[in-house]
Order: sequence, then structure tokens, then C-alpha cells
Amino acid sequence: MKPLSEQVVLITGASSGIGLATARAAARRGAAVVLVARTEAALSSIVEGIQAGGARAAYAVADVGVLAEVEAAAGLAVERFGRIDTWVNCAGVAIYAKLVDTPAHEHERLIETNYFGAVHGALNGVRHLRDRGGALITVGSIASDFPSPIMGAYAASKHAAKAYIESLRIEINAERLPISVTLIKPSGTNTPIAEHAANHQDGEALIPPPVYDPDLVAEAILDAAEKPRLDVTVGGVGRLQALAATHFPGLYARFGGAVAPLLSDPKRQKTTSDNLDAARAEARERSLHESGRTFSLYAPISRGPLVPVVAGLAVTLGLALLVSRKSASSGDAKTPTTLPKPRVQQKKR
Repeated sequence: MKPLSEQVVLITGASSGIGLATARAAARRGAAVVLVARTEAALSSIVEGIQAGGARAAYAVADVGVLAEVEAAAGLAVERFGRIDTWVNCAGVAIYAKLVDTPAHEHERLIETNYFGAVHGALNGVRHLRDRGGALITVGSIASDFPSPIMGAYAASKHAAKAYIESLRIEINAERLPISVTLIKPSGTNTPIAEHAANHQDGEALIPPPVYDPDLVAEAILDAAEKPRLDVTVGGVGRLQALAATHFPGLYARFGGAVAPLLSDPKRQKTTSDNLDAARAEARERSLHESGRTFSLYAPISRGPLVPVVAGLAVTLGLALLVSRKSASSGDAKTPTTLPKPRVQQKKR
């Protein structure tokens, strides 16, 4: 993996939120950045600002849900800078609604962006990285690890993207391609995503708490651009939620709905427009109304050098316990029970 200062980094969803924070941070560290999004006005002003700071930057207007447009964006990056070293899938949209109340066309559009956007990016990323090597990084969500009321469509799209990326990683490793495949799973992050969401709840849509700053996610992404990582969770509380849902699914299914009131504020005016079909021109990293934690202990721990060792030991121990239990149960089924020998009483003479 090259130092970031020697890399060309392409980032989708780069006109706002995590994508924008990552593009600016990468440029500050000397990388050439290619920003991809649907809004030319926002992209143009962002790139001008990056270039004014002395960094190299370009942009491509593309809808990640359209494969041909993603291919064209990749071609522009190669034409401008000669190659791509790191590909970051970061485009995403959201819907706040009960699943039974989610309009079909909105659901389909969300899947086009969140799932097929990741697929289209991954396909192009592999094509450009397979010879020279590099990093394919996809920003998913902690919502890919557990179900969510009100944001069920969003969670479903992130589950699908996670399965695709992890399956793709296995295939890439089987072919021994020099590509590092990373899945970044942020907890609730202080970006404009809720303000840009299709909102069918009363009041303003809110980011699932606790809320973390987008710079924490950008740091995890840029770390993965230089050092191979499997997956990184940003936000320890989100990780605890995932563990609770995994190990106590019955309780989570029964009481998980208690988080629904935390996803909207009826005292604030609800937004009436969204970015499902048309992008918003606001080039903002953060929400107008939220504030995010600027520190997360879990993120650096989850990408530390001992994580693969600990994970490997945990898997090995789990398999050993599984085998021993199967062996024990198999032995119990096949070995007949030995009855005690009857005692023979000696007659007294």
C-alpha cells in the first residue's frame, strides 16, 4: 500500500457528509482526489477550494446507480491522474418510514444508490486495481449488523452491501489479487443524511444516537487506504447495539421499537424535500442541527494490530468448542449406557 501522499483516491458521494470530509482530509495529506457525485455546482466549488489549498483535485458528475456513469467517472480519473490507487464507495441516501408505509419507488431508488452504487463502484474499483494493486473501501453502516425500525429499508440496503463486499473479498483473495477490501461501519454520524432523507415521520428526522463526528470515519477510511483492513466499526455504542441484537435477538425483536421515538423530533419542522431522485446542492460535511462526538475509543482499537490475532483465536476457540460438543453428543448417542452389575449376596453359612 502506497503512502497516501503518493495515491490517487476516487471517492463517490463526495459532495457532502463523510465523502466530503474524506476528500478534504486526503487532499490535506497530499493525495490527488477525484470527487464523484450528482451535483456539479457543489463539486466545482469544493474542488476549487481544494486546489486553492495547493492540492490536486478533479471531479466527475455521476449517479452511482448508473453503471455507465460510474465507468465514465473512473475513466476521467485515469485520464487526469494516470491511475486509481484507492476507490472509496461512500454514496448513500436514507428513508425514514415504517416498512409498510415506504413507497415502492422510494425503496427501489434507495436500493439503486446504497446497494447497486456499492456494486458498481466495486466492479470498477476491481477493474482498475487488479493489476497495480490498491484499496477498495466501502462505507457501509453499523445498521448492516442489526435490524432497525423506521430505517428498515436503509438497514436492508446496508445488509445487502455488506454481504456483497464480504463475498467479493473472498473471491479476490481466492484469485490472489493485490487488492485490500475494507468495509467501514459507522455508527450514527453527524452528516446531512437525515436532512436529505425521504421523511414520512412527524417532525424532523434525526440521526440515530449517539452521534459521532464525520472526521472519525474519514480517519478510518484513510487508515484503510494505507494499511489493509477487513472491517472497522466507528463508534463503540453502535458496536454494543450490534452485539445485543446478535446475542439477544428475542429481546431485541420485542423491545427494539423503543428506539423509534429517538429518530424524529416532532417539535422541529419536518423536511419536505429529499435527495433520492435529485441531489442537494449543499456542500456540507455536518448537519445543521446535530453535534457529534469527536472521539471514539473503539475505532482505533478495532483497527489495531492485535485485532486479527484476537479474532483468529476467537474463531479457533469457537470451532474447537463446536467440534467438542458435536463429538460429545455423538458419543452419547452411540455409546450404550452400562448398567451396574447386580450384586450377588452371599449366603451365610
